[in-house]
Amino acid sequence: MTEQSATPPRLAVQGIAKRFGAVHAIEHADMVVRPGTVHALVGENGAGKSTLIKILAGAERPDAGTIEFDGEQVSITSTTDAMALGIATVYQEPQLFDELTVAENVFLGREITRGGRVDWAAQNARVTELLELIGLPAEHATTAVGTHSIAQKQQVYIAKALAGEARVLILDEPSAILTDREVEVLFGVIRRLTEAGVAIIYISHRLDELFRIADEVTVMRDGRTIGTHPIGDLSVRQIVEMMVGGAIEDERPERDVPTGDPRLELRGLGLTGRFHDVDVQVRAGEIVALYGLVGSGVAEIGATVYGMDRATEGAILVEGTEVHPRSPRGAKQLGIALLPANRKEQGLFSFQPISFNISAGHLGLLSRFGVWLDRRRETTVARSMIDRLAVKTPSERTPVAALSGGNAQKVVLARQLVDKPQVLVLAEPTQGVDVGAKEEIHRLITQLADDGVAVLIVTSDLLEAIRIADRIQVVRAGTTTVEFGPNADQVDVLTAAAGDEPGPATASRPDQTGVPA
Repeated sequence: MTEQSATPPRLAVQGIAKRFGAVHAIEHADMVVRPGTVHALVGENGAGKSTLIKILAGAERPDAGTIEFDGEQVSITSTTDAMALGIATVYQEPQLFDELTVAENVFLGREITRGGRVDWAAQNARVTELLELIGLPAEHATTAVGTHSIAQKQQVYIAKALAGEARVLILDEPSAILTDREVEVLFGVIRRLTEAGVAIIYISHRLDELFRIADEVTVMRDGRTIGTHPIGDLSVRQIVEMMVGGAIEDERPERDVPTGDPRLELRGLGLTGRFHDVDVQVRAGEIVALYGLVGSGVAEIGATVYGMDRATEGAILVEGTEVHPRSPRGAKQLGIALLPANRKEQGLFSFQPISFNISAGHLGLLSRFGVWLDRRRETTVARSMIDRLAVKTPSERTPVAALSGGNAQKVVLARQLVDKPQVLVLAEPTQGVDVGAKEEIHRLITQLADDGVAVLIVTSDLLEAIRIADRIQVVRAGTTTVEFGPNADQVDVLTAAAGDEPGPATASRPDQTGVPA
């Protein structure tokens, strides 16, 4: 038994289970976290990590299992319970008030008082001690939080957690929005905290950084903990293999991948603070997946192509001509259509009928004299799209809220196809739909590509990227890195996205034409 494993646990969870309706978010989770150590928690998107963290933070209640804190079984039924025990969570975007000072933010809701009034001197003195612990200058105590960088705000939030006497600190993707230099600062803070006896639970998709900061790692897959190991006993690839259960063989439709000039090209595209040096090419009839883990910048790239954000560097070209989509309407006029990831907020009018949802945004096409909506034409187009996309509904007058997730997603896609776009950007196209609906949507995407549409899929779903894409472009730390062909290995792709280079047999870096060298 090692010295570390002999240390009594600060936190121990056993047999944790949690369901949301028919979905098993967690089937069985075990984890032991010891004081003065960094315990990494990893797994693919949907593995159950977030639900487990919410249970420990008191935001969700488990359906089964036990939680022990310092050797005693406890019940965490609220965030107040978690904080009272000394469990604090720091998310990747700190929840602070920019107009308040550092000291005011740290003690907001638990001010140090004397005689019924805030004892500013005592409060500032305590904050100064905390700032020293996390490596910030003492004079920051009286400065407005809004004047500090995102990394410094993160440090302030950690100080806020420590002010509540946190003994377990959960860091959820803390490095996702930090520069390399800021990550080094964060690691310095973590080392000082563990030296002071704080137990750290560290969640990250950047597997390479775990070897610089973690002591142990627990891997989750499909709602279960697969195992816990000392970090020194594993490699990045071994962790990935545990996460995915080895390479999964998946039949994919045979397609003739088109050649020729690109219809859509991203050339050195960048958005300050989000992504940089993004190079992607998509030909007519081709399906290209931009794949990245949460926090990689992949979602922001898709939003910029569609005009929801404006690039600060590089160029977007359609049919060889540089374009500047400054809004979704502008992108639509350029022949670029988008299936948004958040269909409920960005893509649907839930209580309106299917016909309204399909015709929305197409008044010029479906109106008389550009003024009155032609109801007959609206109905004809809606019925045509319902048939084409096999939307399961009694009528085009059915409210979208009455549809399943997969059929609602098809309605959003139908709206994008009314104008017959030349380029289709699909952001997380099967997010939240069941397996059957996912297959149907994949069939539709392949059909659109066969009809000559240039399809760019922006996804954090690895199996989806491998299942449907002709080429996969990996996005990591805000930039495009390795490119894979149609026979990509699942472990290789995830390893590249998480921090290591893939094996030479399945990947290559794109040359200047975007074709694998």
